Amino acid sequence: MEFTEAYKQTGPCCFSPNARYIAVAVDYRLVIRDTHSFKVVQLFSCLDKISYIEWALDSEYILCGLYKRPMIQAWSLSQPEWTCKIDEGPAGIAYARWSPDSRHILTTSDFQLRLTVWSLLNTACVHVQWPKHASKGVAFTKDGKFAAICTRRDCKDYINLLSCHTWEIMGVFAVDTLDLADIEWSPDDSALVIWDSPLEYKVLIYSPDGRCLFKYQAYESGLGVKSVSWSPCGQFLAVGSYDQMLRVLNHLTWKTFAEFMHLSTVRGPCFAAVFKEVDEPLQLDMSELCLNEDFINGNSDAADGHFGVRYEVTEVPITLAFQKPPADKPNPKQGIGLLSWSNDSQYICTRNDSMPTAMWIWDIHRLELAAILVQKDPIRAAAWDPTCTRLVLCTGSSHLYMWTPSGAYCV
Repeated sequence: MEFTEAYKQTGPCCFSPNARYIAVAVDYRLVIRDTHSFKVVQLFSCLDKISYIEWALDSEYILCGLYKRPMIQAWSLSQPEWTCKIDEGPAGIAYARWSPDSRHILTTSDFQLRLTVWSLLNTACVHVQWPKHASKGVAFTKDGKFAAICTRRDCKDYINLLSCHTWEIMGVFAVDTLDLADIEWSPDDSALVIWDSPLEYKVLIYSPDGRCLFKYQAYESGLGVKSVSWSPCGQFLAVGSYDQMLRVLNHLTWKTFAEFMHLSTVRGPCFAAVFKEVDEPLQLDMSELCLNEDFINGNSDAADGHFGVRYEVTEVPITLAFQKPPADKPNPKQGIGLLSWSNDSQYICTRNDSMPTAMWIWDIHRLELAAILVQKDPIRAAAWDPTCTRLVLCTGSSHLYMWTPSGAYCV
């Protein structure tokens, strides 16, 4: 693995969708570098410190959120002289995002007063009143033709369907939620999944014309849904809950066909491989080194702390580190907070926030636990390789951890 020299960075950084460029915020400046040579391709100066960066899907445009102003500035890589500035005035800007066609910017005002669609082609704008959330509650179909925007008025949640070509409202329908949390299109754009806030366990499947196809409620008392994810093939819908269970629904009957428990003690019979991260002292050949007198007398700590890490295969039963959340604080760290499908839809990885150092990998074809990765530090993020069945995760340490069906290793 090779590394470049360190470059200055004071704000967010983001790779372009085509992986050719990386954008780095340095105070007021936006630096665009080539990912192969790391040479500066473009340099843009904004009017204030950059808080947020997002590339357009075609990698031609990039927007910068200057939330202290509040203001949005957009830039073009092929036309450096072209500029765009969006200022909502007293309404403010809480969040901004690109549309799938890369020629429109959607901004949400403070206090969710309105969502505005700004055109880069003719400077026209369209307003949608009372969006439900600032950064959530907006979903686009995979073909980019339609947008579903969650709104709330008169203490009721609604879904607005808009055409991404004309930005006209194609339909509006109310949904049976107390406090809608988020929305997501199915991979084939045939259905919408909507889930309620953690205070009410409710997962709703709607057709684009507003018909409720299915209502799922695993239990009534206690905190409810924490994470939801469609499988890439569109045949399964995974729901992670605060009761530390993962439930998987099928797309034909919308019934649950698998339930996976996350217990702090894993006992047999269990065919899952358990990989535990352990320290491994580095074996340094110092026979040809010339050591000075201070080093020999132990006055140097240069030789201390030279440790690598590796995975050690552990037999069940095994007890995982469990953190009981305090009962007097909101947003308890429990339940399935991280949920991600492999690209072939065969595996799904989960993290129970009560056991933040353990990554669970489930085999959907066999309906069983495939592996557990036990880390020394809490797992911060995990992602599947889009080209093969390989999971990569990080814990904030200097190592990357990888799992494949044939084993696990540290880098």
